[in-house]
Amino acid sequence: DQPRVSDPQVMVEFENGNFNFTFPNPKNVSEFSMTLFKGREKKEICALHLSEERVISKSNVTYCQTQNSRSSTTFILKNLERKHIDIYTYNLEIFLPPPYIECCLKETYLYVQDKEDCFSLGLMSWIIIGLIIFAISCVCCVVACCLRNKNQKCDSNSHEYNSEYMPMAAVTAAKKPRI
Repeated sequence: DQPRVSDPQVMVEFENGNFNFTFPNPKNVSEFSMTLFKGREKKEICALHLSEERVISKSNVTYCQTQNSRSSTTFILKNLERKHIDIYTYNLEIFLPPPYIECCLKETYLYVQDKEDCFSLGLMSWIIIGLIIFAISCVCCVVACCLRNKNQKCDSNSHEYNSEYMPMAAVTAAKKPRI
């Protein structure tokens, strides 16, 4: 049996705020390593080395964990922020049985939207809406006050409207409607 890598499809899942990258383990292999790199410079962020005796996981960052089963290897990226946006590359190295094989399985671009951005954008839009409503209310109040003052000036300068035409009649004076 020759060592072989089954279909190198990476299964990417977003679950409970974490990104899970799951790879099928190579068939008929007794020792291999799976490594996750970040960026074009391929900085190693976590790795898993599997041999018949033991499983060794290594993480160079706090946001990456590894998980292994008989059939797959999973890299779990937790608590991601905007600074983690980058290209992630998955590398497989097969040590036993010979010959040594190294292959790049896949590159995935990961985009993370900050939670704070969502909150601040929502808060900012509510602040703007509130200021607009406040400005409209102020303009309406100023217009209403001006109209009221104008009506009061007109009422104080006028006399009874019906008195010029019927000085002897007992008629109640007509009042000007107020706004």
